[in-house]
Amino acid sequence: MPNLFVLRLFNLNRNVRSFVKPAANWNRYNHIRLYSNESNHKHLVPSFGFVDIKNKNKETYLEMINIFLHKDKDRRGQVEFIYAALKHMKDFGVEKDLEVYKKLIDVFPKGKMVPRNLFQAEFMHYPKHQQCAIDLLEQMEELGVMPDWSMEDQLVSVFGKRAHPLRRYWRMMYWMPRFKNASPWLLPEDLPNDTIELAKLAVSRMTSVDPTTVISVYQTTDIADSLEDTWIVSGQSKTQQLLTGWLPQEATLYVDGGFRLWLKDRAITYFTLTTEPFRKFEEQDYDDVSNLMSQLTPKQPDRTVHEEDNAVVLGVACSGTSTPDSVLSWIRALSNACPRLQQLQILFRVSHSVRDQATPPPPAIRAPPKQITSAS
Repeated sequence: MPNLFVLRLFNLNRNVRSFVKPAANWNRYNHIRLYSNESNHKHLVPSFGFVDIKNKNKETYLEMINIFLHKDKDRRGQVEFIYAALKHMKDFGVEKDLEVYKKLIDVFPKGKMVPRNLFQAEFMHYPKHQQCAIDLLEQMEELGVMPDWSMEDQLVSVFGKRAHPLRRYWRMMYWMPRFKNASPWLLPEDLPNDTIELAKLAVSRMTSVDPTTVISVYQTTDIADSLEDTWIVSGQSKTQQLLTGWLPQEATLYVDGGFRLWLKDRAITYFTLTTEPFRKFEEQDYDDVSNLMSQLTPKQPDRTVHEEDNAVVLGVACSGTSTPDSVLSWIRALSNACPRLQQLQILFRVSHSVRDQATPPPPAIRAPPKQITSAS
């Protein structure tokens, strides 16, 4: 009798393993086969007609989803369709559209995959479909698309209140609003396509430490001895012009760049005009009241926000080509407002290793250091 019981238990365990293991293996293999860029089975990925569409926009994308919803009431192949739709989102320009993601969640049937008990909820009831929804939410998070509260109702109606996609949604709704408002330099929801406007945003963001900074736009055709036709966006304040006038005659200015600044998913190259610190400041403990200074005694000059420990920043600029000639034209434009620049030695340390997304890459020419004199 005990041997018969053990035999039945062994057969039951074998049947359960044979029922669960193929589903898990198929889900893992299917995920690799469809979505890994290194997969050798790319020809097996169904496109569902997304590749054959000529006019790729939001309207045609939503129409493709509606066609799939009304083609088969059982919605067979729904997971493969959602993955194919996520893959071709950038081709249609809807990768950051919340309405499109909510429309893709509607592809899942309502009520069918809701777990009936605690065991189904913890062991990921319908694992392939739940993983598909989690991948959809992860793509939203990577692209900075924050869900709304109606998406929670959609996930509850599809997978129930104890499903793993809903837990993923709750974590997103906790962290994404915190990080969204963490930066004090807010950017518009849609960045401008014009590179000049993007450069203005970059320069104003870097120079926001001084509210008196003036953003100027120059055309190199209006600057003498310029060799190319491009634009220059410069940021400099009156305080920086005064600091330039206070520099000693033996001071050397440095033009460094190009550095890369990211504005969301767009990058811009910028250059800086700096010099070595020429004034010494004693560190003061403002909490120490043992030696209070009188208003009649001379006090130490105030340290400006542009005077750092290792350098003094005198200007920031972006150009359309990021070449040494455009940077030289920027210095010549600054010398018109501050003639003191024509009397100082300026050393160019411009690098061409940066490849920019917002501006075309600079040519592979390294110019020697140049010196600005009054004769120029």
